[in-house]
Amino acid sequence: MNDISNNILEVRNVNKKYGLFSLNGISFDVPRGYITGFIGPNGAGKTTTIKSILNVINIDGGNISLFGQDNSQTHTTDSAQRTGVQRVAAQNERIGTVMDTPLFIDDWTLNDTERAISPFYANWDKNKFSGLLKSFNLDPKKKVKDLSRGMKVKLQIAAALSHDAEFLILDEPTSGLDPVARDEICDLLRGFICDEQKSVFFSTHITSDLEKTADYITFILNGNIVYSGSKDALLEKYMRVTGGPDDLNSGQMENIIGYRGHGSGFEGMIETANAALLPRGVLIENISLEEIIIFMNKGVKIHEQG
Repeated sequence: MNDISNNILEVRNVNKKYGLFSLNGISFDVPRGYITGFIGPNGAGKTTTIKSILNVINIDGGNISLFGQDNSQTHTTDSAQRTGVQRVAAQNERIGTVMDTPLFIDDWTLNDTERAISPFYANWDKNKFSGLLKSFNLDPKKKVKDLSRGMKVKLQIAAALSHDAEFLILDEPTSGLDPVARDEICDLLRGFICDEQKSVFFSTHITSDLEKTADYITFILNGNIVYSGSKDALLEKYMRVTGGPDDLNSGQMENIIGYRGHGSGFEGMIETANAALLPRGVLIENISLEEIIIFMNKGVKIHEQG
C-alpha cells in the first residue's frame, strides 16, 4: 500500500452483500497524481465498488476515505446520517464522474445541460465549460440524443473539469468507442493528471487502454482484491506459456496458472520467478492485462498485493 499522505482514495476492509454476491473486505489505494486502472471480469464487483465510493449505496462495513476524510455511509442514526451526507456532498464537489451512460436528458441541448448541472457546484466555471466544448468540437446547441458515444463521454469530461474536480471516477467510458475516440479520451486523462495533484480511477474491460495510460492496477475477482499495485510490476510478475501436449510433467503443470489443455498442447500463465523450472521446449512470452484476467478467472488468485 502507498503512503497515506499520497493517496486521494483509501478503501479499507469494505464489505457489501447483494443477494448471493458480496464484496469481501476489500482494501486498496488510489495514489494522487496517477491513473489507476480497475479491472476484473463481469460480475467481479467493479460497479458495486464504484457505487460504494460515490455513496450511491451504503456499505455494510469497513471504511472509505476520500481526500483524507471518511466518506463511508453505513447504517447510522438520523443525525449522524445527515452530518455524513453534508460531508459527502462537500467531497463530491471535488469528484467528477464519467459513466457508461450519462445521466443527461436526451432532449437537452448542451447549453441546457450546463444550466441544469451548474447550480450543484459552487466552483462551476461557465467559461471553462464553454471553452472545453469548443476544444472538444461539441456544438452547444446540439441535443444530447444527437451526440455519438465518444461525444457523450467528452461532454461528461467537460462537465467534470468545469467544477474543478480533483478526482475522476470512470466506469467503462470507452466501451464501444472506435480506436481514435478511445485514444483521444486517454490523452485527456493523461493531461488531467499532469499537475501531479489529481487522480483518475478508470474501470474498463478494454485493458489495452490501461496498458497505455495506467500507472497502477487494482484487480478484483469474485468480490476480492487479488492485486493492487504497479501496472509494470504486475506485467513483469507473470508470463504467458504455451507448449505441446507432452511438454510438461505433473510437477511442472502445477506451476501453470489457468492451465488450459487442448488437442495440440496447452496454454496458461506462470510466475516469472518459476519460468526457469519449465523445459526448454515450451514458449514463454510477455503477457497482457487481458490474458492475466482470463487466466486468473479460472480460479487461481494472486496472494501477494503490491
